[in-house]
Amino acid sequence: MRVLITGAAGFLGSHLVDRFLADGHQVIGMDNFITGSPGNVAHLNGNADFEFVEHDVTNYISVTGPLDGVLHFASPASPVDYLELPIETLKVGSLGTHKTLGLAKAKSARYLLASTSEVYGDPLVHPQPETYWGNVNPIGPRGVYDEAKRFAEAMTMAYHRFHGVDTRIVRIFNTFGGRMRPADGRVVSNFIVQALRGESLTVYGDGSQTRSFCYVSDEVEGIYRLFKSDRADPTNIGNPDEFTVRALAELVLEETGSRSAIESLPLPQDDPKVRRPDIAIARAVLDWEPIVPLLQGLQRTIPFFKVLVDKGAVARTLMDSAAL
Repeated sequence: MRVLITGAAGFLGSHLVDRFLADGHQVIGMDNFITGSPGNVAHLNGNADFEFVEHDVTNYISVTGPLDGVLHFASPASPVDYLELPIETLKVGSLGTHKTLGLAKAKSARYLLASTSEVYGDPLVHPQPETYWGNVNPIGPRGVYDEAKRFAEAMTMAYHRFHGVDTRIVRIFNTFGGRMRPADGRVVSNFIVQALRGESLTVYGDGSQTRSFCYVSDEVEGIYRLFKSDRADPTNIGNPDEFTVRALAELVLEETGSRSAIESLPLPQDDPKVRRPDIAIARAVLDWEPIVPLLQGLQRTIPFFKVLVDKGAVARTLMDSAAL
């Protein structure tokens, strides 16, 4: 196959590029580096099966030659990012989805949208099945991301029903691993970097809120299987093992050997109290479930951040990160 992956220089997008290349496919990677990093795809320089295009997908996209797939992963994807880039987040979810769907239609290509567990908001149903419509505050600060993805899902299904585009929608739950940006504000990267620096680990609220953490290799495998499947409806891909945020902090301290304290900060507005995927559909349809437990995933991820911390290559803000 020859596929286009937007957001290819991002954390998850770059791992997905590797997965397609490993299976012998040709990949065009596209990114504008707002939150992605050239370093995430630098190892592919000289790979004849990989082509990189620097482009903002909210503008018209032109790709010469045939395409078998379009996978839309371009978007700020963490609270730090979409709170600093609210308009860009809304535009890539709306205009970017429209442009990539139009390309898929023109090329008669299969389309996969990277959606998110954030479409469930602060859920009143637990765990969250794909049939749950969610509990989202559309005008809260997190709404720029939640509603951008909900709109993207609606547009994807409209193209599927009205234009006959062969579409897939993956709802991605908390994912972690190498190539995460240290300053992106996600809880795993935050805790690891803080622990390695000897800084206090910042837990919001009392830390009793729960998350389900999926190691990146598991997440990518689930997405890859979904793309190759015949399922058009949204599909949860995530790890159903649930941990409190405080338990994660304690585990990171143990694995890094850090003596850092745990500091409590006020809970952000609309922060979900629970988050756990129901993956019954992924198990039945894709024959997929995660195989890397949280502890093993952390043991694989901590060395990646240790190298960055030792080099002093850890930015504190999105602006600083872009300069690295």
